[in-house]
Amino acid sequence: MHFGNKHRVSVFQFRYIWTKHAEVKLDPVILSIPIFFLLIGIELIVDYYQSRKKEKSHYRLSDAVANISCGIIDQSTGVFAKVFTVGMFALVYELVHPHLPYTIPSNWGMYVLCFVLVDLAYYWSHRISHQVNLFWVGHVVHHQSEDYNLSVALRQGALQKMLMFWVYLPLAALGFPPTWFVISIGFNLLYQFWIHTDLINKMGWFEWIFNTPSHHRVHHGRNPKYIDKNHAGVFIIWDRMFGTFQIEEEHPTYGITRQLDSFNPVWAHVKPFYELWADMRAIPTFADRVRFLFAAPGWYPASLGGYKAPPELTGNEQKYQVQLPLAINIYLLFQYAFIVMIGALFLFKMDVFTNSQKGIFLVFILIQVFATGSIFDRSKNSRLIEGVRIAALGLYAAWVGLVLQDAIYAGITVVATLLPAAWFGILITREFWHEK
Repeated sequence: MHFGNKHRVSVFQFRYIWTKHAEVKLDPVILSIPIFFLLIGIELIVDYYQSRKKEKSHYRLSDAVANISCGIIDQSTGVFAKVFTVGMFALVYELVHPHLPYTIPSNWGMYVLCFVLVDLAYYWSHRISHQVNLFWVGHVVHHQSEDYNLSVALRQGALQKMLMFWVYLPLAALGFPPTWFVISIGFNLLYQFWIHTDLINKMGWFEWIFNTPSHHRVHHGRNPKYIDKNHAGVFIIWDRMFGTFQIEEEHPTYGITRQLDSFNPVWAHVKPFYELWADMRAIPTFADRVRFLFAAPGWYPASLGGYKAPPELTGNEQKYQVQLPLAINIYLLFQYAFIVMIGALFLFKMDVFTNSQKGIFLVFILIQVFATGSIFDRSKNSRLIEGVRIAALGLYAAWVGLVLQDAIYAGITVVATLLPAAWFGILITREFWHEK
């Protein structure tokens, strides 16, 4: 394969280019996981004391766990997605930058320029993901929560990176190195963590330039006038420049127009594709099906009645809620703490895992969060599914100990297996699972 007259790229060189930058060691998001949970804990404390006065809490255990579970799925699958997304960026960079008439110098000015351009690309990536059905199914996961707190920031769609990576490729063609891109997008996402809160009001002059909790609350609202507004990552100036800015007026009603009605993070990822497929099957012609894929949410052909506007809010909207006995909630909280610990340890130690071992972990973590979500939904087979989850914990503990020979990691997993097994047996014996 040739690129110009002087630059020959063989199949083996392509493989080298693909993997050379694909695993950047410094990932600001993973390194910040402890800070995320510290800030969520602080917000929980503040929310607790405020809710005693206002009798209104911004947190529900079931919703917060679902949010964090979506984040675990996103980070776990991201181990594989990054090889493709960063690999594609690196491929374009390696092919193009030797032929550029300039070299981007490594100085603070260029680092800042890269960060600003990454944020501009993020704006368009985010905006497109809201305005094209095919891309919306990857991003909608982030908007499914009907609450608004810091845990929602962790609720990310696992397929979003794969669907939208191409928006950033012009930066590679301009000659910005892949490492700069990964660090810039990482800090871009870090900035957006703190704006997912209802506890910070408007911030004066700061809101003219930067994205803030007030601006982003609008973005998460399903009020018709708030939909598809304020797509910014860091700089709200993009929305002001491109006509998508909306100031926060009445307090938003959070969620999506086609509610998920589930706390299961696996179903949260699957349902949008199921709905997209069902909509496409209802469209009679192939041409309209293709058009529907790339149309904005709400568009339908004339044969199905044409465009369907977002429903107006009545003021009587009810959040999806399933009541569980206190004992079950306590059980789930402690078991989920172990799941988060195991997931975090994996992400921090991923360099010692082979790809096949990473695949085993992914299957394991999907079983764990699926089972937890099934209990929060009070699904018909939740007791059976929970038994499978505990068995998977035991198998995973044995696998870690024997294959990876990591006594500490395996020991934590063994404890995380024995405790829920015993506790689970007690709960079943006391019939806490039955409807009250």
